[in-house]
Amino acid sequence: MGLRSPHLSYVLEAKPPVPWFEVMGDNYLHQGEIPHRTLEKVRSHYPVTFHCLGMNLGSTDPLNDDYFKRLSELIDRYQPQWVSDHLCWVASKGLQSHDLLPLPYTDEAADHAASRILQAQEKLGRRMLIENLSGYLRFNQSQMTEWEFVKAVAQKADCDLLLDINNIYVNSENLRFDPYAYIDAMPVERVKEMHLAGHLRAEGILVDNHGSTVCDEVWDLYRHAVARFPQAATLVEWDLNIPPFETVWAEAQKAENILKDSSYVA
Repeated sequence: MGLRSPHLSYVLEAKPPVPWFEVMGDNYLHQGEIPHRTLEKVRSHYPVTFHCLGMNLGSTDPLNDDYFKRLSELIDRYQPQWVSDHLCWVASKGLQSHDLLPLPYTDEAADHAASRILQAQEKLGRRMLIENLSGYLRFNQSQMTEWEFVKAVAQKADCDLLLDINNIYVNSENLRFDPYAYIDAMPVERVKEMHLAGHLRAEGILVDNHGSTVCDEVWDLYRHAVARFPQAATLVEWDLNIPPFETVWAEAQKAENILKDSSYVA
C-alpha cells in the first residue's frame, strides 16, 4: 500500500499485516525532523520503497544535483527496497509544471530519456524502476507505439519497470489501443512492480485520479499481467479523497487473492 498521512496513526498503533509501504520520496526531501521521526517508526516495522516525482528524466534541463543529493541522503537513511520515478518531464528552463508530462515516442526521445536515466542511476548508485504515464494526447511526431517506446527506453537505460496497470487501461480507452498487447510486449525480466488505482470518467475521457476503487476492467487486465509477471510486487494507490485504511486495505487484499490464485494455477 501507499503510505498516506491520514493512515499514519492507525499504521503505527495497529501495525496491520501490510507486506511493505510505498513512500513518496519527494515529500521528505525538505521536511524537518518531526515527519522523519514518524517515518522512522514506520520503517522500523515495515520495508519501504521510494516513489519519486521530481527527477525530471525527460526534460532538457540539466539534472538537479541538489535534488539527487537530498534523495541519496534519504535513501541512505531509510534503505528502500527500490526507487522509482516516471518516464516524463516535470520542469523546463527552471519552471515547474507540477504535472507529469509525456514525451513523443521517437528514437531521439528514447535515447535522450535513457541517457538521463543512466545518469540518475549513477548519481543514486542503484538501478531504478521507471513508470509508464497516463495519457490524454498523441504527438504527431511519434514514430512508435507507447509500449515500444517504454521497452526501448528500459533496454537502452538498462533499468527496470514499474508497470501501472490502471494507466495502461486509461490510455487504451483514451487513445484507442489494445491494453493486452501492451502488457504482452513488456520485457518480463524488467517488470519489478505493478500499480493499481481507480480513475474518473469525465467528458468522454478517463482521468487517472487515484480517487476510487479499482474497476472491473482493470482487475481483468491485472489478472493477465500477473500471469505474465508473477515475480512483480503490486501496490494499490489512493491519493484523492483518501478513505479509511480498511477500504484501501480491502483493495490490496483483492490483489493479494489474485496473486495467490495465479500462483496456485501455475
